[in-house]
Amino acid sequence: MHKKLLFSFLAIAISSYSTFAQQPKKPNSSEIYESIQKLNFLGSVLYVAAHPDDENTRLISYMSNHLKARTAYLSLTRGDGGQNLIGPEIRELLGVIRTQELLTARRIDGGEQRFTRANDFGYSKHPDETLEIWNKDEVLSDVVLAIRQFQPDVIINRFDHRSPGSTHGHHTSSAMLSVEAFDLANNASVYPEQLKTVSPWQPKRQFFNTSWWFYGSQDAFEKADKTNLLSIDTGVYFPLNGLSNPEIAALSRSQHKSQGFGSSGSRGEQMEYIELINGSLPTDKTNIFDGIDTSWNRIKGGKAIGDILYQVEKDYDFSNPSSSIPKLVEAYTLIQDLENEHWKTIKSEEIKNIIANCAGLFLEVVANSNHATANSKVPLSIEMINRSDANIMFTGLQLKDSGRKKRLYKRFPLKDNIEENLKDTILISSRQLPTTPYWLTKKGTLGMYKVEDKALIGHPETPREYTVTFKLEINQIPIEFTRPIVYKTNDPVKGEVYKPFEVIPEASAKVSEKVIIFENDQQKDIEVVVKSGKDNLEGYVQIAHPQDWNIYPEKQKVSIANSGQEQTLVFTVVPPKNQSEGLITPMVHVGDQVFTRELIEIDYDHIPFQTVLLPSESKIVRLDIKKRGENIAYIEGAGDVVPESLQQIGYNVVILKPEDINTETLSRFDAVVVGIRAYNTVENLKYKQQELFDYVANGGNMIVQYNTSRGLKTNNLAPYKLQLFRDRVTDEFAEVTFLSPEHPLLNYPNKITTKDFEGWTQERGLYFPNEWANEFTPLLSMHDKGETAKEGSLLVAKHGKGYYIYTGLSFFREFPAGVSGAYRLFANMLSIGKEDISTEESLKN
Repeated sequence: MHKKLLFSFLAIAISSYSTFAQQPKKPNSSEIYESIQKLNFLGSVLYVAAHPDDENTRLISYMSNHLKARTAYLSLTRGDGGQNLIGPEIRELLGVIRTQELLTARRIDGGEQRFTRANDFGYSKHPDETLEIWNKDEVLSDVVLAIRQFQPDVIINRFDHRSPGSTHGHHTSSAMLSVEAFDLANNASVYPEQLKTVSPWQPKRQFFNTSWWFYGSQDAFEKADKTNLLSIDTGVYFPLNGLSNPEIAALSRSQHKSQGFGSSGSRGEQMEYIELINGSLPTDKTNIFDGIDTSWNRIKGGKAIGDILYQVEKDYDFSNPSSSIPKLVEAYTLIQDLENEHWKTIKSEEIKNIIANCAGLFLEVVANSNHATANSKVPLSIEMINRSDANIMFTGLQLKDSGRKKRLYKRFPLKDNIEENLKDTILISSRQLPTTPYWLTKKGTLGMYKVEDKALIGHPETPREYTVTFKLEINQIPIEFTRPIVYKTNDPVKGEVYKPFEVIPEASAKVSEKVIIFENDQQKDIEVVVKSGKDNLEGYVQIAHPQDWNIYPEKQKVSIANSGQEQTLVFTVVPPKNQSEGLITPMVHVGDQVFTRELIEIDYDHIPFQTVLLPSESKIVRLDIKKRGENIAYIEGAGDVVPESLQQIGYNVVILKPEDINTETLSRFDAVVVGIRAYNTVENLKYKQQELFDYVANGGNMIVQYNTSRGLKTNNLAPYKLQLFRDRVTDEFAEVTFLSPEHPLLNYPNKITTKDFEGWTQERGLYFPNEWANEFTPLLSMHDKGETAKEGSLLVAKHGKGYYIYTGLSFFREFPAGVSGAYRLFANMLSIGKEDISTEESLKN
């Protein structure tokens, strides 16, 4: 049992680089040679940090591609708490995107990817706070598990465990937990339940990946004691692929597109420094593995294998890789007799892939759709081709199936460059659960994901249920190759497009809006979209809702002819007379089953297509809100739902592009709102500032939401002096004090009280200014525990006849959460200066 479970985890981890890629990897001759070099290196490095984008891709690529070490990045979180520069997804869905971006990055730099169950809950100022919100013991157990599974010789921490409070609390916590786990991983009395599937393991060394930045300046770093520092030139050049290591690292880092981390490659010397914090200092300070046997000799029975494989590497024929197959098969046979299960599993998978690549062996299983439902049959098209003179015999297929007898296939040789095709079907089990990220199947806490199946902890994604194993004989030696079932089509623009094969529910449903705001007690029609996962779906839909709300009709019939099609149903929602809020959930009844989840598709070109199942819930809010003005111009920044949210409370919102900003256009609007990080991401906006300021002077309102202090396209953010800083208040429960309680913005048309700051999510705000001109009036004061008051979260200045407002309050998070007070405050920001309009309107009436 122990060996089988261990093999299963390692096999999935090793093959993950290609299993979920958008297209199968087809290595060229040089890449095959490099994989043989990697086959002959038995050393491992684990890099540890907190988030996607924290990893040093230069070091990961150097370890994997130059040293040929097995290298992995352990990211404690999936980056759910950040912002998204490429789309509207935040929180759990952003975590799915960033997980896939990390996997895509690893496919480029040659590393593997692992995670813990820690949830990125947003910025944290101190590890004490971080480890209180995370379950420290559970996250520590996950780090220990990762070490025991991966068995690294060397661990490298991205951050310094000795400097709590000096950087993001998640960062320091990742280093602190890694240091604590260094010795715990070899203690059999620590997390003993893990030892059913893994063994204790003691890494040889642990380092901190330092740089001059951690010393405060280049000069301070030059003067520092470097006794325990190793220096590594990661600027090496790889002639076989024509790229420098920094160029590969830049390609890898550029996959973090949701964070805007596109990077230009560099060439030439590039030094990295790592400081020893555990274990023995290498004699050779340029060699991280100095004194560690990384040859086949390190394992019992390895010498005979090494004698064969070192000769394969020496004699490798770049023009005819298949000439290496006989010796590779001989070594494969010896590897199967190894007692060391860890290296046996790793090297078996590596050498099998090398044999297949040397033979130009292409094995693929394609379904007729990218999805199926439980208890359905799926036609499969199977392609096999051997593009070499190697002696390869097909002996059968093994499909994970339900209720079917074992298939019998006729043996036949796979002849050189002769394509073989088979047809088959696979039956999806009636008990098969839908495909979705495993860490999202159960509701967790603010700081932790709940994973009931402990065997999944650490996996980057949910292992695929449906695969096909090709049974072959190569030089008369049985070797099996497992491939996932995939779906592929031809796109007239993109060409061959792959999607993973996934199991989906028979029906899913969503309310078109995630937050529905009722500004008064008037009823609204809402749309419920039902999607069918099968042909001929018949059933009915009703909506669960709070008791003080009413929804009509009580239920509606749904009938959908074809799988993948949708049907939209309209329900009328009647809010209560007074302020109230709650959740509504569409329930699709099909036979004796009730489906209450939404099927979400994530489709970006740089990552594989993803489907995610989440509870189908929408928040309904009956607001006590008043507003003035009607027409709002919105200048988009880095992706948020503020425009849609303002439409919810009755504003007419027009997306205004920078090139359309002019005096005539602006005169049509009561207010202009600038989206989050617009001045970080929209280059042309800097040329339109004066026209925007003139608009304010002529009586308009301009609201600018938060920007980061670094990477501004212009320093001319406001008509008066305004200096951004990194001040933020991460405690969403932090007390809010009104500095100018009589200011119109806090009183008109809605009376803002401290109650309006209840129910905020993740944080109060971020990147507050710390210096501003006297023309600005700060309205709010707030601070995190143990810190001084921060007064730059909401600044307002009269400019001519209008108002300029800068705010770092996180409206982009509060609106999707349906926070009533956030809507009321933003309505006041839009309405400021409109008191006279209100008076005129009342006189007319």
